[in-house]
Amino acid sequence: MTTEIIFSVKTPLMQNDPNRYHSKKSATRSDSEVIKLYLSTRETAYFSLLYSRYSGKVFSKCISMLKDEGSAQDATQDIFIKIYANLAKFSEKSKFSTWIYSITYNYCIDYLRRKKKEKNLFTGEMDTPPDIIEDVEDSELLEIELSKLKIILEKIPVGDKAILMMKYQEEMSIKEIAEALEKTESAIKMKIKRAKAKALSVYRDLY
Repeated sequence: MTTEIIFSVKTPLMQNDPNRYHSKKSATRSDSEVIKLYLSTRETAYFSLLYSRYSGKVFSKCISMLKDEGSAQDATQDIFIKIYANLAKFSEKSKFSTWIYSITYNYCIDYLRRKKKEKNLFTGEMDTPPDIIEDVEDSELLEIELSKLKIILEKIPVGDKAILMMKYQEEMSIKEIAEALEKTESAIKMKIKRAKAKALSVYRDLY
């Protein structure tokens, strides 16, 4: 098999019916079962099933971070090439969806870092020492008008925006975020604290 299987679906925007490629029995198998079947048989239908399950979600995440449909489509295809090349390394220590999220997040962050010259835009660190970072209550962010919050999120580093979206929009737990970003839970808590402080600082400056 070559990577051509990835492109046979043509675009993540396409509405895919898993049963078009697989029997009803295959379509209802768990991700773990499909992965094992693909690795043991190398039948392209199994990888196509994984693609049909997750290409839309990967595309949505890419476009939310990259803000460009063309770039998001290219990124989605590149990400599935990475998934294809590394599928045998999936250890099931986390959910398959979390593993894919990790690859997607890291790809998009690397893409934006390469594209932008302003390194400080993407740093996860603040200029102030951690012990004086303002402790922002969740309610302070959640009470901000949605229209204003969207503007604020566009003005903070993309890594901070992503981690806030994971916690508050996608409602991922600290453990799930830590698994996706391959960090410790304490590191994630600090990143969220810093991101909240940055968001509130931007809000105060603007409004």
